[in-house]
Order: sequence, then structure tokens, then C-alpha cells
Amino acid sequence: MAATTAPDLLRRAARLQILTVVWMAIEALVTLLAAWTAQSPALFGFAGDSAIERASAVKVLWRFRTQSDSAKAEKLAARFAGALLFLLAAFIVVTSGFSLLGHREPRPSVIGIVVLAVAAAGMPWLASQKRKLATQLASASLRADAAESALCGYLSLIALAGLLANAILHTPWADPIAALALVPFIVKEGCEVFHGS
Repeated sequence: MAATTAPDLLRRAARLQILTVVWMAIEALVTLLAAWTAQSPALFGFAGDSAIERASAVKVLWRFRTQSDSAKAEKLAARFAGALLFLLAAFIVVTSGFSLLGHREPRPSVIGIVVLAVAAAGMPWLASQKRKLATQLASASLRADAAESALCGYLSLIALAGLLANAILHTPWADPIAALALVPFIVKEGCEVFHGS
């Protein structure tokens, strides 16, 4: 079997980023509609994660398509991804706070449960593929984007637990609590990505 060349690795990274951009656009739109209908902080947080991950994937795709050998582009893309993780954490705190203060009581969402289940199954695979390529390419920005994909998978599991608890046990507070449970992990990952760039 022939050794994989740098241009081949860059093409594979670009394809993974295109897949991420397309999936995140679909996921963000469907989840946002489900979140609006259900008034679910966990789904709003997940939709925010999807939108942020899409923006990060676009930025990393740009990095591989336009300046694949530029250290400055690599650092900029990694810092952008780290900053987006902080933005996501703030978004989740705000939406969950509104729910816990009684401004919104989340309702069960079958569509939300389905989207979260699909993300829980698919995002770990996507993250692992990005991590492998990030190591082969020594790419901090792709590593940061892989972390965001992994966080999307974790967030989907936690949000799914909250939505299922709300749907089965009729506990609307479980939804925002589930969303808040991931904030420390997101902030930690954001610090590592931002300062490691």
C-alpha cells in the first residue's frame, strides 16, 4: 500500500470539513426549529453548538483550501475555533438560565430526540477521523475542530438525557440542567485550544 502524501491528507481533511459544514447546516436548522417549537434550552444550546461548529468547520476548510502551509492561517483558525467554544458556553448558560428562571418551560420534542440520537451516533466517528488527520498534518486548527465535533457528540448525549427525562418523567427542569452540565467541559476545551494555538 502506497504512503499517503501531504496533498492527499489535505484533500481528505477538506472532504471531512465539507461533510461537517453540510451536516452542521442541516442539524442547526432542524434543531433550531425543534428548539423554538419546544422552547428547549438543551436544543437551543445544541443548535448553537451546531451553528458554531459549522462556522469553525468553514474556517478550517478555508485554512486547508487557501493557505495550507501558512503558520499564521493555522494559528488564526485554531484561535477562532477556541473563541467559538467560549461563545457556545455563554450561549448555553444564558438559554438555560432563562428556562430555570421560569421564562420558558420546555416541552418534549420528538424531532429533537431524533436529531440528538443521530448526532450522538455520528459525531464521535467524525471527531476521531479529524483527530487522526490532525495528527498526520500537525494541524492545531483541525485538532480544535475535532474537539468541537467530540463536544457536539457529548452535548447530544447530555441534551438527549434531558429531553428524554422531560418527555418520560415530565421534568422540564431536566432540560436546562442537562444543557448546563456540559459548560465546564466546553470552557476547559476552549482554554486548551485557545492557549495551545
